[in-house]
Amino acid sequence: MFHKLFDVSRPNEDPTPTDPSNAPVTGPQPTVARGKEKVPSQIKVLIAAAFVIAIGYGIVAPVLPQFASSFGVGVAAASAVVSAFALCRLLFAPASGAVVNKLGERPTYLIGLLVVALSSAATAFAETYWQLLLFRGLGGVGSTMFTVSAMGLIVRLAPPRMRGRISGYYATAFLLGGILGPVVGGLLAGFGMQAPFIIYAVALLIASAVVYFRLKDETLAARKAKNPQQPMKFREAFEVGAYRSALVSSFATGWTAYGVRVALIPLLAVQLVGEGPQVAGLALAVFAAGNALALTFTGRLTDKLGRKPLILTGLIVCAVATIGVGLVSSVPLFVILSLISGMGSGTLNPGQQAAVADVIGPERAGGKVLSRYQMSADAGQILGPILAGALADAAGFGWAFGVSGGLMLLAALAWLPAKETMPSEENPDNNKQAA
Repeated sequence: MFHKLFDVSRPNEDPTPTDPSNAPVTGPQPTVARGKEKVPSQIKVLIAAAFVIAIGYGIVAPVLPQFASSFGVGVAAASAVVSAFALCRLLFAPASGAVVNKLGERPTYLIGLLVVALSSAATAFAETYWQLLLFRGLGGVGSTMFTVSAMGLIVRLAPPRMRGRISGYYATAFLLGGILGPVVGGLLAGFGMQAPFIIYAVALLIASAVVYFRLKDETLAARKAKNPQQPMKFREAFEVGAYRSALVSSFATGWTAYGVRVALIPLLAVQLVGEGPQVAGLALAVFAAGNALALTFTGRLTDKLGRKPLILTGLIVCAVATIGVGLVSSVPLFVILSLISGMGSGTLNPGQQAAVADVIGPERAGGKVLSRYQMSADAGQILGPILAGALADAAGFGWAFGVSGGLMLLAALAWLPAKETMPSEENPDNNKQAA
């Protein structure tokens, strides 16, 4: 599937830049049967770039704490370098949304990639701990720029009835890159701790070049000229029930699936299950495997059955599995529940992102709306490990994972009153009715 998805060399799929009529069709197409539309070539460029970015990040992530420790600092200071990246993403997210609305998605995407590339290269040559902390923080600024703008590009370019499928493809690209990255990083261990950061910088420069030459801005400009609407304000999106629900579920997912899972699973494996880092690594790996397995079909189901059913299913499955993880002491059950949790996460993510895209629509810039959505996930990812870790110290891992699973159930409750946002042939502007 992916060799076809990443093939962006077929010129007959590219729009002619000088002819606005050749812009990608993102509105409803009643004459094309659902599921028969083709993924626009511009989307393939973004997916390929996401894959390259994720591999680079995966190369760097395992080395970064050790690199920080080489400056003679303690565990807390070494961990702070990792947190600095996420914290700067969170703090700069509102400004990145304004930049997207001002400059446009493509320029912001390219600037963000270049900022992360330069900060990564600078990290490799950091001479003090404080330089390292500064350079990684700047990387977080660039990261939120290209993350928010990439979501904006997908909103604009993805055909409405393919948003779930394309969200699944995009998430899969990041997931596969994240899995392969540490493997590649391990092979580079003999070249020194600076090598991964230089390779990450080169990978980002390659991704920048691909996006610059293959993703043209003319089609976006033509669409804006044809429909000169004001960017969607956060207040306007917040009036839509599905968007409010997406903020809640994004926070819960960031807390549980991306924060607590990474921070506490290794500790749980040792203290509760009684096993070492091998079992923890296996649990994290099968979570990713479950995520990838679910993404192979949930994107299409999201476009066929609707956003809400898949979101609710994923939240409930992930919640039950997360609660169970904190209660078991058997290694097989521990691994199985990690797999089920990953499948739940892979089930809800395409629908959640597609619902936000439905609310914004293809004709308006939604930088601020998307940045707040991204902020909710980042906030959960930062707060989850801290608060759940404190709860684990005070009351045990069962409570920590129980509260984390409970947040997912609360997010499911938040989605119950929300109306379906998926466009249909009869109602192409379904987002207008989803308040």
